[in-house]
Amino acid sequence: MADITLYELPGCPYCQKVIDTLDRLGIEYASVEVPRAHADRTEVEEISGQTGVPVIVDPAHGVGGMAESADIIDYLESTYA
Repeated sequence: MADITLYELPGCPYCQKVIDTLDRLGIEYASVEVPRAHADRTEVEEISGQTGVPVIVDPAHGVGGMAESADIIDYLESTYA
C-alpha cells in the first residue's frame, strides 16, 4: 500500500524532480495523473487550494496537500531520509 499520493502531469519537470526523490528514497507512492487543463483539476484544487502540480498527500504525517516541488523535496528528505 502506498504511503503517499502524488498528483502529477506526465512530462512536467517539477513532477519528475519529486518522482526522482521518491524513487531515490525508496518511498512507495500512488500516482494520480491530472488533466492538462488547469480548469479541470478540481480534485487537486480541493486538496491543495491551487491547480498546479506536483502535489502530495501524506496522511501518515498529516500532510493534506503540499504543493511546490522544492517544498515537497525538502519535506521528503527531512521526513524519510
